[in-house]
Amino acid sequence: MSSAEQAQPATSTVRARKAVIPAAGLGTRFVPATKVVPKELLPVVDVPALEYIVAEAAAQGLADVLVITGRGKSAIEDHFDAAPQLEDALERKGDKHRLARIRRSTELARMHYTRQPEARGLGDAVSYAEAFVGNEPFAVLLGDDIIDERDVLLARMLDVQAEKGGIVVGLIEVSGAAISLYGSIKPAGEVIDGVIAVETLIEKPKPEEALSNLAVIGRYVLPPEIFDALRRTELGARGELELTDAMRTLGQDGVPVHGVVFSGRRYDTGDRQDYLRAVVRLACEHPELGADFSGWLREFVRTLE
Repeated sequence: MSSAEQAQPATSTVRARKAVIPAAGLGTRFVPATKVVPKELLPVVDVPALEYIVAEAAAQGLADVLVITGRGKSAIEDHFDAAPQLEDALERKGDKHRLARIRRSTELARMHYTRQPEARGLGDAVSYAEAFVGNEPFAVLLGDDIIDERDVLLARMLDVQAEKGGIVVGLIEVSGAAISLYGSIKPAGEVIDGVIAVETLIEKPKPEEALSNLAVIGRYVLPPEIFDALRRTELGARGELELTDAMRTLGQDGVPVHGVVFSGRRYDTGDRQDYLRAVVRLACEHPELGADFSGWLREFVRTLE
């Protein structure tokens, strides 16, 4: 049987029920803050970035979430575990609001963990999810890419994958040299109702080699056949196993690839500038802090003029 014939089950219309969150990176752009604290737990106002991601998955019925961690990341498991001593202290104080917020992280989803022994790329990280996923499609959400809960992306991606099968990626439009920070797709048609067929895709091209201005962001819905494709994929130019390369392999096998074009609010907490913008924006909209913080911010900006 050819690899293309083996890939045919990827057209199944079973809706994904599980999510995978790669979180084994070293967070070198945020040192020394990430020397001990995983970058995924850096607070965006008062909620760790990773909790936003888990909440997004859980809101779409992805009740089982696998976090792929690495050495020094045990605090991630602690965050989503119960904290009896802290909960007891808050309960004795009658602080029901903070108690509910503490317990929220333990109640969002059924959390699972596995370790990537060495950071060898996103594709390598995803490969450790094979036993967890089984023979079903699944979502991959990058732990430093927050989609505002008021905007729709993952739900649409899950629907498209259930309808069309294969691979579905999240896309945004970028300009100029910014495409070199992302995967780049070659469209196979026009955008219809926010969805576009993808002919092929490449990882972090030079601006002059980009296939379009549509960039792949940290949301994927993948068929289980991706694991075989990862085994057949060689390391890329950066010495890493690229998920993009494995997706391209499946596309060449005849597996359909689609993208959902997103134009809503997105916060890249893996970049220091974007992380700060996310904190400021969400602080201004915070139900408890927003009014006072926005007022202070307006006054502060005047001092810079």
